[in-house]
Amino acid sequence: MKKSLTLIVLFSLLFLGFSTITHGAGFLIYEHGAAAMAMGGAFVAVANNPTAIFHNPAGIAWLDGTQISFGSTLIIPKASLSLANWPDPAYQSIDAVSQVFYPPTFYITHKISDKIVAGFGFFTPYGLGTEWSDPENFPLRYIATKDDMKSFIFNPTLAFKLSDNLSIAAGVSYIYSTLKFELLEHSGIDLGAFNAALTGVTAEVYVPVSLEANGSGWGLNAGVLYKGESFSLGVNWRGGFDIKYDGDLALSTTDAQVSIPSPYNLLGLEPTIIAALPASGTASIPSFKYPHIFGVGAAFDVSEKLTLTADIHYILWSSYDEFTVEVEIANFADKEVEENWKDSFVLRGGLEYRVNESFALRLGALYDQTPQPVETMDPILPDSNRWAITGGFGYKAGSFVIDVAYQFEPFEDRTSPNREIPAYQVGGTNLGAGTYSTTAHLIGVSIGFVF
Repeated sequence: MKKSLTLIVLFSLLFLGFSTITHGAGFLIYEHGAAAMAMGGAFVAVANNPTAIFHNPAGIAWLDGTQISFGSTLIIPKASLSLANWPDPAYQSIDAVSQVFYPPTFYITHKISDKIVAGFGFFTPYGLGTEWSDPENFPLRYIATKDDMKSFIFNPTLAFKLSDNLSIAAGVSYIYSTLKFELLEHSGIDLGAFNAALTGVTAEVYVPVSLEANGSGWGLNAGVLYKGESFSLGVNWRGGFDIKYDGDLALSTTDAQVSIPSPYNLLGLEPTIIAALPASGTASIPSFKYPHIFGVGAAFDVSEKLTLTADIHYILWSSYDEFTVEVEIANFADKEVEENWKDSFVLRGGLEYRVNESFALRLGALYDQTPQPVETMDPILPDSNRWAITGGFGYKAGSFVIDVAYQFEPFEDRTSPNREIPAYQVGGTNLGAGTYSTTAHLIGVSIGFVF
């Protein structure tokens, strides 16, 4: 058994090592176990496999022996932006670059005694991943052309069975996160630095900038699960945390553009200004706040074969009010980005029909309310309310378990002013106002072993 267990763990770690840990459009990804995903994510009161470490760690108190689960969710988003006011018809409709993301998961639990079960989970619940086509000409390139956030959560936990019906659990998480943003940065440079007679005359400089940063933090989580004869109730809390990001800025000076007001543009200063631009610098985000997540769920065994389950999740997104990018580079100012997100909820429902001891069918649906005000919506994260329908199956054969899920997620179309930045205001018309359309297909697979 020890040899088999070692081989399974090594295979799981190799799987994680070769997985691209990145994310589709959206800030919170909740699909970290295919059985739960197939039931619309309504798993707080079910929590009957190792993925409970994410959904409700109190559930692992009922797991026997040593159990392992690993897998991934393929996220296939499709997004487009319609800019009805944009003067060039060629850029009135822009597509996001097609991408496929597959954030992985790994869970292991071990029964220490009749009342204590230990577990460890690895998952990636927070992330961004949006890239717009033709970045050199993308109309909203002054906001962003590409962004990428990755979060890696390592979460050991302990579950305690207080009685035959009640369990509690608590855990601690170490979070490591990376950020990358690309945009066309704008700066005003006084020409007096190059010719004293031109002091007070400002040249407008546009240069592609890339920010790469990373940081880490700590968080807590806890859960409670009550199991009756034909129903169960669960509560899950995953605590918020702050991360300080530090990183490097790279300026693509070879692609920089300079605009000098007439008649000074005839002096030929553009190459001198570009040559004087720094090639790199440093940047930091002193505090990037991630939200608390509260989940409450109930599950009912309608019969020996059929279970119905429902959850409500409340997410304290109001912690994400703003963030500041402090820049250490000549002629470029700090950025203060206002967000003002609101607390929001997610409604989830699902069912499982056990055809026999080996095979189960699952269905689900969910409604996810966006926390993002339309005033701060932009091409970095164009969010909106969304619905989803889910389905899948589970199969057991001896110690082997496989769960498969599919989710279709259409977003509501949403029109945004895209922050109404001055560069897009012409004759009382906001050229940057646009409507975002997004859909996503998700395919989840979890493979498990019970020893």
